[in-house]
Amino acid sequence: MTIQFINYPNCTTCKKAQKWLDENGIAYENIHIVEQTPSKEQLKAYYEASGLPLKKFFNISGMKYRELELKDKLPTMSEDEQLALLGSDGMLIKRPLVTDGKKLTLGFKESDFLETWK
Repeated sequence: MTIQFINYPNCTTCKKAQKWLDENGIAYENIHIVEQTPSKEQLKAYYEASGLPLKKFFNISGMKYRELELKDKLPTMSEDEQLALLGSDGMLIKRPLVTDGKKLTLGFKESDFLETWK
């Protein structure tokens, strides 16, 4: 399976991650997170594969997150509601989200990328 690089082109973290993938000769499918927002079902699969807490999938530094006051609301929302919310707006998802269907990284940490994608 090809690696999917799910990102927002204007995001500086995404640009750093993309540069790293390019420099390391790693092929990927470039997916615009807003134009092709992962579905609730896809996000559930990513979440289950990641072993990470669901709250890690939220872009907590985004304007949308703050506008919706999610810091206060998330703890009382069900997993299902959180996944539906993430699937409703790509700007709520932490990015880049990189996956090959089995492994997944969220955001960009060079050490994580080396370990996961090299």
